[in-house]
Amino acid sequence: MLHDAVSAHLASALSDRFRLERELGGGGMSRIFVATEHALRREVVIKVVPQAMLEGMSSARFAREVLIAARLQQANIVPVLASGSTDDLSWYSMPFVRGESLRARLERGERITVPEGISILRDIARALAFAHDEGVVHRDIKPENVLLSGGTAVVTDFGIAKAIQTARTAETPTNPDLVHRTGGTTQTGFAKGTPAYMSPEQAAGDEFVDYRSDIYSWGIVAWELFSGRHPFGDRKTERALFVAHVAEMPAPIESIRADVPAPLAALIAHCLQKDPKRRPGSASSLLQGLDELNTPLRSKRVTAPTVSQPARSPRTVLIAGVLVLLAGLAAVAYWTTVAR
Repeated sequence: MLHDAVSAHLASALSDRFRLERELGGGGMSRIFVATEHALRREVVIKVVPQAMLEGMSSARFAREVLIAARLQQANIVPVLASGSTDDLSWYSMPFVRGESLRARLERGERITVPEGISILRDIARALAFAHDEGVVHRDIKPENVLLSGGTAVVTDFGIAKAIQTARTAETPTNPDLVHRTGGTTQTGFAKGTPAYMSPEQAAGDEFVDYRSDIYSWGIVAWELFSGRHPFGDRKTERALFVAHVAEMPAPIESIRADVPAPLAALIAHCLQKDPKRRPGSASSLLQGLDELNTPLRSKRVTAPTVSQPARSPRTVLIAGVLVLLAGLAAVAYWTTVAR
């Protein structure tokens, strides 16, 4: 139901374009509403930056960052359709994806098979590879931002964490004592992401994280997908999570789930390295590693099959030569006898 001041204000301000239907939970860095777009008569999702994050925000800078995210057009990325601001509310709209989040799937406690898990992880890696090539880092890869629909995984909210960070830090001085908490998101002067899935460099407060941060978060999601639990799920505070990301290595996934192939387990461990330089060089290399899991050596096609001959040793060649010579002498002797 839509009864609070924010939803009522948003419904009124956007009434010429949308009809707000209901609110979805679990937004983290935004409040999420399902709406009907009048012009095209389709369901969309409208995400609004929550009030706790609006202090000092530059709506113009937020809009510019959302425009950067909006250029991402790829099958595994939920695109941004529109954005805007009204009074003190900044919002953006996306298609309504029918299905469920990876978080909802995990919370049901159903065991995800290895082939299905690889398929989901490959789709996430495809989205990351495309976005990284476009210079966009997600910064908040987590099961809540992975949607499962029609046998495909799609990633939502690309660039939104960066948009909030940029909008806040544009006009607000960084203050280590300023901490806002909204849902699963921590802010220390800027949006950081979700503590449970932060890379070590994010947890350490490095503003200048790059694509390798997303690769680490991909590794955490992969570990949780196959194990059914978070590797640091027993940590009860944000500080404890930060320490774990910076200093503790998750248990090898194959020790938790025996049917995970060794190459896949190695790939996940590679992504979870604390030093960004020791992680895979790109999301494209993740795709290559996942593709190789389904391409065993015995199944690779050979373009020009040949039958190899064993190499002959000098001794073998010498014996063969002597036998040929003896055969030749015997033939000469035979024909000489016949001629007589």
